[in-house]
Amino acid sequence: MRTALHRFFTTDPADVSGLARAIAEGAVNPTGIVAIIGKTEGNGGINDFTRTLAMMALSQMLAAHLGCRPEVVEERIVLSFSGGSEGVTAPHILVFTVSGQVAERRYPVKRLAIAAAHTRPFHAQDVGRMAMVRETTRVVTQLMHTLQVESEDVHLVQIKGALPALGSATVGAASAGDLRCDMAWSRGASALGVALALGEVAESRLSDDAVNRDWSLYSSRASVSAKPLLRRSEVVLFANSCRWEGDLVIAHGVMQDIIDVPAIHAVLNQLGLQPVDGQLATADAEKVLAVFAKSDADPRGSIRHRRHTMWTDADISDMRYSRCVVSALLAGVIGETGVYVSTRAEHQGPQGGGPVAVIGYASS
Repeated sequence: MRTALHRFFTTDPADVSGLARAIAEGAVNPTGIVAIIGKTEGNGGINDFTRTLAMMALSQMLAAHLGCRPEVVEERIVLSFSGGSEGVTAPHILVFTVSGQVAERRYPVKRLAIAAAHTRPFHAQDVGRMAMVRETTRVVTQLMHTLQVESEDVHLVQIKGALPALGSATVGAASAGDLRCDMAWSRGASALGVALALGEVAESRLSDDAVNRDWSLYSSRASVSAKPLLRRSEVVLFANSCRWEGDLVIAHGVMQDIIDVPAIHAVLNQLGLQPVDGQLATADAEKVLAVFAKSDADPRGSIRHRRHTMWTDADISDMRYSRCVVSALLAGVIGETGVYVSTRAEHQGPQGGGPVAVIGYASS
């Protein structure tokens, strides 16, 4: 089994020309695409149309190659986009393909493995509660079994969290305050589901009341966004497996706050990359193919005991501030602006910080 990764920089949210050309030239087999993850240049808010535009363009283009209707493409391929390419961030898409069969033998080195699955459909009453936590845990565990990896082999779990519509039967419950129909609840419960599956938190510490309240509980490997009207969560798991071949590996770490440069260095060190004078040499930068991070403007209002104004500035969203800061740090260290930084990190890393994962060519 082998994972391949193709990165395409885009000229606008609907630009699929790079992928279309790669498919036409035989460089990408559309039937082997497992997931497409990307950054678009919208505002990253709930009204950000650029994500939908990117997904529509990809669905229409891929439908012809997959022999299905455009609306069915998302049943076969995870399309996950994060809006907001502030500062130096270059809008881009990452196309992950899988080929071959899982080997019976074990190779001496581990290589990048990827698998995707959906949760069951959620009811509005499930969102932000243990029902969502446990179902996410089940799917993550299932994917680990599929890839034949242990929890320590997992370096990133990318999730688009469900947020189903309110039905007429649930409207009455809303008035009683029983519903958590907000993207933050979907993100928080999904992240805790990852943490439970990977053994990062004990189930005895989890409850409905812990979601989005007990910030000492978090996953160092979850990256979760949420999509209104999505009934099932989409889960993509990235790991290093001794049963997979290829030339790609993944590593991860945790930024304790959004200026934690040593954490970025530590992740690169795991890949055999050593920044010199704070930045990778050009040859090493070319070995990095994908960079993922979660960020948040610390809601406690300070960073390393210094007050920040990201939450009180009415002109610029706190999300855009934190994305800009983290993407600039990553780009500065790595020497590459094609970085994926997503905001709103409930239970994804420590409060005010967030996970970082890097995919690159294996050093040997």
